[in-house]
Amino acid sequence: MTLQTINIDLPSDILLTLNESEKELKKRIKVSLAIQLYMQQKVTIGKAAQIAGISRLQFETVLSEYNISISTLSVEDVLGDIQKLK
Repeated sequence: MTLQTINIDLPSDILLTLNESEKELKKRIKVSLAIQLYMQQKVTIGKAAQIAGISRLQFETVLSEYNISISTLSVEDVLGDIQKLK
């Protein structure tokens, strides 16, 4: 997998303010971006996990910690699928 580097400017005291290392902040930003893109249905759950730099199972665990559904199916989708199976 080829990686793309993107630089963002943050206040110089951000690490001190958050009491985090640069590595921890990068991880937080990647996970947050992955969650947002997944919630906006811009990426699949697998791609979101890849963006976050963790396994799909780990990403699903993160989603559950934030009470975010791991399925994008609506109730209507599920009911429609049930009707198709009958």
